[in-house]
Amino acid sequence: MSSQALLEMRGITKRFGPVVALDGVDFKVGRGEVVGLVGDNGAGKSTLAKIIVGYHQPDSGEMYFEGRRARFKSPAEARRAGIEIVYQDMALVPYLSVYRNLFLNRELTRRIGPFKVLDRARMKSLTAKLLEEIGIKRRDPDIQVGVLSGGERQSIAIARAVYFGAKLVILDEPTSALSIKESEKVLEYVSHLKSRGISSILISHNIYHVYSVADRIVVLDRGRKVMDVERKLVDPEDIIDVIAHRKEPEEVLEGIGRK
Repeated sequence: MSSQALLEMRGITKRFGPVVALDGVDFKVGRGEVVGLVGDNGAGKSTLAKIIVGYHQPDSGEMYFEGRRARFKSPAEARRAGIEIVYQDMALVPYLSVYRNLFLNRELTRRIGPFKVLDRARMKSLTAKLLEEIGIKRRDPDIQVGVLSGGERQSIAIARAVYFGAKLVILDEPTSALSIKESEKVLEYVSHLKSRGISSILISHNIYHVYSVADRIVVLDRGRKVMDVERKLVDPEDIIDVIAHRKEPEEVLEGIGRK
């Protein structure tokens, strides 16, 4: 395994009946690296992410995390190892407060005699600090999540993953339903993850969003990895042309060699 890799996958294959969703895919993420994972519908992006977090099991191949062979049996097991996934719907409960969402299923407690009760004061205090850190103006931890903007909700979902010690955060289409301004805020937060040494995988159809924050871009096409390139070596249009089959990956890579 590469000494710099936080996550490394080798020869990952996954079939759903006669459909080959992933065909011998090699994939890695360095420590503190942002990897853009892109491709058209059906390319295998979400399947690869779900294998990483244990939602699916590969039919063949190996995965290593922090230098140790890993095959997580569930997302909960992956979370305990330090891998979090933030889905497009964010998995937040709109009618609950921000602090209840942040600590959902991980509530802090304190003892009163023989009983354990929720430590609401501590959860609210920690939530207020977190809201300030991620730049949300409405910093009342009691405010309902449902009244926040899409960008604020997405930032809270990402922050929740980070707060609980994630070493790798997978973001599945985090800007797909957001305005331009809200998308910029979420992408700023992805850059913030990198500044804290946290690795991330950004899955998106918006190549320009990926290009703005990624260190490296991996392109999947019908279950196969067709390109793995440093972002600074290519233009967004090159990636789009490969995904749309207007250019062969080899053509783009040859162009890099001639620069």
